Amino acid sequence: MNRGFVNKGEQGVVVSDFDEFYQRLTHKGLIGSQQELAGMLGVNRSAVTQAKRRGVVPEGWVWKLAKRLGVDPDWLEGGVEGGRLAGEDFAAVPKVQARLCAGGGSFEVEGCVEGYHAFRREWLNRKGDPASMVLMDVFGNSMEPEVREGDTALVDQSQQRVLAGGIYAVGLEDTVMLKRVEKRPGAVVLHSDNPDYAPVVLRGDEAMQARIIGKVVWLGREYR
Repeated sequence: MNRGFVNKGEQGVVVSDFDEFYQRLTHKGLIGSQQELAGMLGVNRSAVTQAKRRGVVPEGWVWKLAKRLGVDPDWLEGGVEGGRLAGEDFAAVPKVQARLCAGGGSFEVEGCVEGYHAFRREWLNRKGDPASMVLMDVFGNSMEPEVREGDTALVDQSQQRVLAGGIYAVGLEDTVMLKRVEKRPGAVVLHSDNPDYAPVVLRGDEAMQARIIGKVVWLGREYR
């Protein structure tokens, strides 16, 4: 199943000593071998060997392992004590550069991870599947007053079944929108809370191509 967001941040390197990086992982019992590390990263064993030979760690590896293992990427990169999230108390949720659209659409949908935010695991479990959650910024005013431009939305990509009253991240071609969704026979209707925006009715091929990326389970807002 297409989750909708892919971390493509494999390019670039972190100025980090590979041996120290690897020792942090094995010392905490997070991995047992370089082969296991390769499997967790989804790369060939030779890629790990080359990274060890160069003495550096690809940046994408840090983000991917932090996501898989539920640890602070700063701890993985630099070994700062106390950086690791405390046991089962917290989970690291990635924030992606792609922005949800609550207006005309966004083409910034590559989904590169720009950082992680810690949430209490117990709270996330009540909301859905923590491993499937991402944070994304919102722009546009079509969902006001419920959702405002500049808000940060927590999207659970495991919740793709449309329920009445829910707000969903919806993908249509290269556009990601934030809308209330109504499914009708042969049609999908995208509703905005702002009365200035008319409902978007998708039929035929358009309705088939529309994908529910996930349900918005929380919103964060900064006051200026």
